Amino acid sequence: MPKLRMEAVRLVKYRGWSTRKVSRHTGFSQSVIVKWCKKDPTGGWRRIPTQSSKPEHHPKQLKSDIVKKILAIRRANGRTSEVVHQELLNQGVVVSLNSVRRTIDRHGLMKKRSPWKRHHPHVERPIPLKCGDLVQLDTIHRMISEKKRLYIFALLDVYSRWAYAKAYARMNSATSLRFVADAERAAGFSFDMLQSDHGPEFGKWFVTMIEKKHRYSRIGKPNDNAHVERFNRTLQEECLDEVTNDVKKINCALRKYLRYYNHQRLHMGISMKTPAQLTSNRFQAIG
Repeated sequence: MPKLRMEAVRLVKYRGWSTRKVSRHTGFSQSVIVKWCKKDPTGGWRRIPTQSSKPEHHPKQLKSDIVKKILAIRRANGRTSEVVHQELLNQGVVVSLNSVRRTIDRHGLMKKRSPWKRHHPHVERPIPLKCGDLVQLDTIHRMISEKKRLYIFALLDVYSRWAYAKAYARMNSATSLRFVADAERAAGFSFDMLQSDHGPEFGKWFVTMIEKKHRYSRIGKPNDNAHVERFNRTLQEECLDEVTNDVKKINCALRKYLRYYNHQRLHMGISMKTPAQLTSNRFQAIG
C-alpha cells in the first residue's frame, strides 16, 4: 500500500493524469487520491505509510495524574496489579482493576508468563501417610566458572524426611532417571508419587520414562516444594559450603553427610526422630 500510494501521486504530479483518471486506474475513490497528493509534498518520491486506525483520544481514558500514580506505585514496590489497585483505593483514587492492569501492561511493567513454560494438567497432591507417598525432587546449581556449572540432585520423602543427594557434571532427563533409580535403591522403599518443579531435567521425556505418578509444583510457587527446598538449604549450610566444586569430592562428602542426616540428626518436623526410625518402623509393621 505505501508503494501504491507513491505511484498514484506520481501519476498525478509527473504524468499529468487527473485524479479522476488515477481513481479509475487504481480502484480507489477520487477523494482518496486527493488526500494522498496532499500528504506527499515530494510529489511521488517517497512512500506514504499506513497510519494506525487507533484513536488518539478516548472520552473515558485515564487522566495523566492517575496514570503517573499507577506507574509510581508499581515501580516503588513491584507488587501485583491487585495490590496497586488497592493502594489507589486507599488513597481515594477510584479506578477499575482492569484499567490498572492495562496501564501497567502498556508501559512494559507487566511480568508475563514465559511462553516456553508449558501447561501441565493439575494432579491432586496426595496426603503422605507412609513412606513414598510423596517424594519431592529439586536441583542445586553450583558455578564452577563463568560458563560452567555442576549440579546436585536432591530428593526427600515428605513422610519420613529421608533424603538423598548426588552431584553430576551434567543436567538432563537421563541424569534425573539415574538419580531417582539410585535413590530408590538406597531408600529401601518404593516411590509412589514424585513431585518436581518445571526444570528441563524433569520434562516430558522424564515423566514418560519414569513410569511413576508425577506432579508439578505451580510456576513461581517454590513453597509447593517446601520440604526439599528446606533440605537444600540445610545441605548447603552443613555440608556443601565446606566442599570445593569437584563432583567426586562433593559426592564423597554427601555420602558421609547423608548417613548422619538420615540416621543421627534429629528432625523437629517428625517429633525429634530420625528418618531412619520412621523407615525402620515401616518395615517392622510390614513384618
